[in-house]
Amino acid sequence: SGLEVDVLGGRPGVWSSSFGGEEGNHARNNLRMMEELRRAGVKPGDKPSARFRCVMVLARNGSVLAEFSGSVEGHMLTAPAGEGGFGYDPLFVPEGHELSFAQLPMAVKNSMSHRARALAQVVEWMKECRD
Repeated sequence: SGLEVDVLGGRPGVWSSSFGGEEGNHARNNLRMMEELRRAGVKPGDKPSARFRCVMVLARNGSVLAEFSGSVEGHMLTAPAGEGGFGYDPLFVPEGHELSFAQLPMAVKNSMSHRARALAQVVEWMKECRD
């Protein structure tokens, strides 16, 4: 899972958790993100496209059985908004919303989770295999 920001060439991607230099340090990751957006020429009010993406792979005995991907499209902010959530939530606004993930109620955020979307595909695939 990770955050893909188009203006940054898809970074940080799978390195999202350590983008700021220290694994799991959300504050440092967000500071680095804001710095990188500025370096890329993003100005306040711009809405650079981004997405949270999760890829799940089912494998058995070293063979890939199936691959699944879930994503949430949106855009980045140049300054944090909101206190809720974790990670990049204060900097990410999902498509169709005006508030960041950190400002949205947890139930709304969870209803569009990139991980939940990928897992739903896994569950559907497993049901089809069982039939």
